Amino acid sequence: MHAKREPVGRRERPAKPALTRRGIVETAVRLMRAEGLEKVTMRRLAQELDTGPASLYVYVANTAELHAAVLDALLGEVDPGRDGSGRDGSGRDGGADWRGRLLAVLGSYTRVLFEHPQLARSALVARPSGENYLDLVERVLDLLSRSGAPREQVAWGVDILLQHATATAAEQGTRERDPSARDDWNALVEAVHTSDEAARPMIRAHLPALLSGPDEHRLTWGFDVLINGIVGTPLPSGS
Repeated sequence: MHAKREPVGRRERPAKPALTRRGIVETAVRLMRAEGLEKVTMRRLAQELDTGPASLYVYVANTAELHAAVLDALLGEVDPGRDGSGRDGSGRDGGADWRGRLLAVLGSYTRVLFEHPQLARSALVARPSGENYLDLVERVLDLLSRSGAPREQVAWGVDILLQHATATAAEQGTRERDPSARDDWNALVEAVHTSDEAARPMIRAHLPALLSGPDEHRLTWGFDVLINGIVGTPLPSGS
């Protein structure tokens, strides 16, 4: 006969770690990496933290804010293209190669989002506002301002550059994980190549360039186009 188990009093139970916003976000990041963003809900997170969903709302207003905080945490992985002194890896300030360093930062940001296309799609409508995102904006402003463009054009340009990166990551990252993506691409290629030349002469005239080029080259070219436009295009009068 087994001995009767004595009940454990509350005072004898190990105390749960106190809830903090940082701890909640770190747990959400860990959960997303293991199970995907769709599993990062307030209810699921509460289960992981052994608490009630209502307790989490003290620190995070809703799921959208939680996802934004998760994205901001991931943005800590973006390479700012400089060492701790604010200089580039060669020990110089990198001013002469501002465009190359800007492309490197934007490319790093895109690659981080590419690994998490669900977050990229979320960022298109609810961008983060945490410390890592602000550091990214600061770095892009710093590098873009070295072009000599007026301050107003630089300020507006940051939004365009980050939108291009975010949208590209959302599109390509989602497509990369979609089993039907290759079939969709093949169908597009066939449709373009068999299109009626008399009805759509411009499509036929721009082949094969219309469908050519690696995605990485198209991304970098797109950044160059935007940067050239930002530097060379004044804001509308009255802005």
